[in-house]
Amino acid sequence: MASAKVSAEDKIKFAMTILTTIVNDAAVPRNIRRAAATALTYLRDTRLSPGVRAANAIGALDEVSQDPNMPLHARTKIWQVLSMLETIKD
Repeated sequence: MASAKVSAEDKIKFAMTILTTIVNDAAVPRNIRRAAATALTYLRDTRLSPGVRAANAIGALDEVSQDPNMPLHARTKIWQVLSMLETIKD
């Protein structure tokens, strides 16, 4: 069974959707919402290639991904986004 090839832009759009839910979740600490918003800004910058946008977003999220104050549901979403963005290469 052949798997459908998902484009880098589709992965970025999906990551942006997940990050938007984190930014709008009042149960998530402010520093984590801020990191998600920063990652969103990087992903929206179409002047850069998809790989660079993904790498910038990973950098913004990596530091907070280990924050002990992060709610479990937000940690799961962050890890999901990081895993998806790590597959994007130029």
